[in-house]
Amino acid sequence: MDDEMILDLYWARSESAISETAKKYGSYCIRIAANILRNNEDAEECVNDTYHKAWDAIPPQRPSNFRAFLGRITRNLSLNRYKEQKTQKRGGDNIALIYSELEECIPSNSSVETEYESGIIVEAINSFLLTLDKDSRIVFVRRYWHAEPIQAIAACFRMSDSKVKSMLFRTRKKLRAYLENEGVIL
Repeated sequence: MDDEMILDLYWARSESAISETAKKYGSYCIRIAANILRNNEDAEECVNDTYHKAWDAIPPQRPSNFRAFLGRITRNLSLNRYKEQKTQKRGGDNIALIYSELEECIPSNSSVETEYESGIIVEAINSFLLTLDKDSRIVFVRRYWHAEPIQAIAACFRMSDSKVKSMLFRTRKKLRAYLENEGVIL
C-alpha cells in the first residue's frame, strides 16, 4: 500500500491505518529507536508511541513525506526516553558520544533567544548536506540522525571502521567551515 492510501486511512479514521503503517514502516522505526535506546523492548514501545502520535497528528496534518514524518516522531520519542533513562541511571552514553562528535561544528541552543538561530542552523545543515557526495551524505545522516554505530555503517558500505571514522571527521570539518562561511557563530 502506498503512502497516500495509508494517509487516506488516517483521514478516514480507520484503525487499519496503524496496521498498514506498521507493515510498511515498522522495521524502519524500530531501527531508529533501537539505535538510540539500545534496548528492543524500549524501542518497540517508542514505535507504538509513534503510531499513537501519528494517529493524533493526522488529521489535521497531511505529511508530504510520510516516512520522514514517522522517522522524526520515532527519533524524538526515543531521544526523550533516552534522556529520561539517563537521568535515572548511569551507563554507556552512546548518544552523548555521537553528539560530542558534532560539538565543534554546531553551537549549543541552550537559551530561548537562540531558538530563531536554530532554524537558520537547520537550513544551513540541510544546504550543506546537498553539497556532499551521496555516500558521504548517507554516512553522515546514518550516524548523526539515525544514531547508527560506526561498525554498522562500515558493514553496510563494505568499508573499514577507520575509513568511516575518517569520512565522518572530514565531513564534520567541512560542516564547520560551511557554517562559519554562512555566518553561523560556533
